[in-house]
Amino acid sequence: MVTDTDGYIHIIEYLTEHLSLFEKPVDAEFGADTVMAVIEQELSDQIIAVCSQNEALTFNQRNTIIREVDAIVYDLEEILSGVVNNPINIEQLSFIKEFSLLIKNLFDSEIHRQFLS
Repeated sequence: MVTDTDGYIHIIEYLTEHLSLFEKPVDAEFGADTVMAVIEQELSDQIIAVCSQNEALTFNQRNTIIREVDAIVYDLEEILSGVVNNPINIEQLSFIKEFSLLIKNLFDSEIHRQFLS
C-alpha cells in the first residue's frame, strides 16, 4: 500500500538525511522514554487518526494499514538499530512527531487514491 510507493522512499530518504539527530550522545530529558517507544506511540496515534477520519474503511482495509505500519516500524528499527533503546531528547522527539505526520499524510493520500476514489 504505502511501503511500495515513491512517497515512502522519499520519507525514508528524509529520515536518513537527519540521522545525525540520532547519532549524538543523549542525556535523558524526558525520563525513561526511548526512541523506539516514542516512534511506536507517535505512529500509533497517527494511524488511529487515519482510521478515525476514514470511517468507510473495511475491516480488511484497516488490517492492511496495520500490516503496513508494522513494516514501517520494522524499517525504522533497522535504520535506527543502534539507538532505538536510547533515551530521547527534544530534537529527536520533534523530528519523530514530524516524521509520523508525514507517514500519516502518505496513508491519507493512498487511502483516498486506492479505496475512496
